[in-house]
Amino acid sequence: MSSPALKTTTPSNSLPAQLQQIGLRALPAQLNDFLAHASKARWSPHQILEQLAQAEISERLRRSLERRLRLSGIKRFKPMADFEWSWPSKIERDVIERALTLDFLPENRNLVLVGRNGLGKTMIAQNICHAAVLVGYSVLFRSAAALLEELHRQSADGRRGKLRTYANVSLLCIDEVGYLSFDDKAADLLYEVVNRIELCNRPVCRLQCVQSR
Repeated sequence: MSSPALKTTTPSNSLPAQLQQIGLRALPAQLNDFLAHASKARWSPHQILEQLAQAEISERLRRSLERRLRLSGIKRFKPMADFEWSWPSKIERDVIERALTLDFLPENRNLVLVGRNGLGKTMIAQNICHAAVLVGYSVLFRSAAALLEELHRQSADGRRGKLRTYANVSLLCIDEVGYLSFDDKAADLLYEVVNRIELCNRPVCRLQCVQSR
């Protein structure tokens, strides 16, 4: 009785493909340009490895940022440079500008934006969340309705997992909290989200963007 054959995977003869197989991401796509530059600049072996490492680190940081932005749910928004500070009849501009520095995050404080519809609260919240993502914080931006819908359609175990997710991000932004009327069950779920964050062992901050009628 013959023994089973040992299966092996033959590596590709393509150098870019081999580089991808060992986990490199930046170099395979620009290998020819990289080698040409190295040759022209007469880089030493040490310099080649140094430049390769820097390129890969930059690429991984870029991918990490893209992933955190995608998972955050911030979507498209206008920058604060386009915000009309004169439109609200009254606004605490100094508080908003301080919030954009993210000083409330390491201090584990809440930020609540209150005002009638159409004054730019969501725009401000999105800019704060975007700034947090750029410096490495994990962020979730959800409307209250979307957050509650996510919880409603989960099983009991799935709901517990979702609550852990909301509690474990560095910044949870709940938009349009006062925009709709919620029944008792929805209100209880929203309270549970906030309560989980309060009970979380690690420092977690949240931003609640409240729409008032």
